[in-house]
This record gives sequence, structure tokens and C-alpha cells, in this order.
Amino acid sequence: MRLSTKGRYAVMAMVDLAATSQGSPVALADIAERQEISLSYLEQLFAKLRKGGLVKSVRGPGGGYLLAHPADATRVSDIILAVDEPIRTTRCANGTPQGCRTNRSRCLTHDLWEELGNQIHMYLSSVTVADVVERRIIGTSGLNLLRPAPAADSAAVAAAE
Repeated sequence: MRLSTKGRYAVMAMVDLAATSQGSPVALADIAERQEISLSYLEQLFAKLRKGGLVKSVRGPGGGYLLAHPADATRVSDIILAVDEPIRTTRCANGTPQGCRTNRSRCLTHDLWEELGNQIHMYLSSVTVADVVERRIIGTSGLNLLRPAPAADSAAVAAAE
């Protein structure tokens, strides 16, 4: 299963918005520059996010976008679904009893992939934008390696020498 750029970029932009807004509207051009996403693509995504009730737009000078709900109440799964990005891991159409094989049967691994999709959805439903902003998600990306190591106790260092 692969999440398309539509879903990934929408989440990136919403996390950026949450991290930078501090109660003031944020211009899409600023998000586009920081996240290296096309402004026209972001405009399309934010139209869907606004329609989905996840962001509010503010017009005029100093205008831009605000989160419609607190970051700790905005789930990553809601963002992905708002931009019409289905979380699918099977070849079959969601919710149909017939399978994707030519005889309309399901493959032997259908239930495996369907449950994987359910697990992904449950995980993304458990993660909020605030979790991402506050780096409460632990991954293997190596980003934690960029954090400075804790200072060694000088007495312990001296004792070891």
C-alpha cells in the first residue's frame, strides 16, 4: 500500500499550519515554500480540507488559513479522508463482496491485506496533528539522531578514564 502525494502533502501542510499559526492565519504561499510543495497543488488540497471542515480561511490582508479545530482534536486519518485519499490495501473495491479476480472471487491473501488496511486506518485515527507537531511519534527515520546527545556526567567520564 502506498499513500499518494495528495494524502502526504495534506498532512505535511496541516502539521506546518498547526506548528506555525499560533492563532494567526498562515498564507499558503508560506507553507508551500517551507514544505517545498507547489502552491497550486496546496490550493486544491486546502479547498478540500476547508470543505471537510478541517481548516478555516481568512480573506484580506494578513489572511490565510487556520485550523478549524485544535491540533489535538484533528486526526491524521481525517486529513487523508478529507482530500479523498482512500486507505486501501486490496485490489478490490472497498465494501464490495466480490473480489478482483476475473471470476469475481477474492484472492487467497485478501483478508490479510484488508486487515492491514484496517490497522493502518486505526493507527492514523490514533495520531493527532499535535502528536506530530510535538514529535510524540517515534519512528526509524533517524530524525532522533539529529538531537544532541545528553551531556555526559563529568564525574562519570573522569572515573572511566
